[in-house]
Amino acid sequence: MILTIFTKYILPTLILAGIGGLFGVLIAIFSKVFFVKVDERFEKVTSMLPGYNCGACGSPGCKGLAEKIVSGEKDPSACKPIKQITIEEIRKYLAEANLQYEKDKK
Repeated sequence: MILTIFTKYILPTLILAGIGGLFGVLIAIFSKVFFVKVDERFEKVTSMLPGYNCGACGSPGCKGLAEKIVSGEKDPSACKPIKQITIEEIRKYLAEANLQYEKDKK
């Protein structure tokens, strides 16, 4: 009876917990090994854009435009619904952030 309970319930539970623990450790290791640092400039410019994702700028949404703005391919004025003051804020932010980014690269 005790052997039956052990083989039917306890052993499968221990095996499943062991597999779950193993995968948990592997996920933790892989998250450190394959970590990708996100460019803070990209995140900040994305948050400064209006977020309409209209595509009027020729990019596939605001994230696509932010990527091109940070890389220097497009100007913030490419965004059609953006206000002029926000364009100036983005340019000012990028001027400061690019200087810091270049310092950090060296």
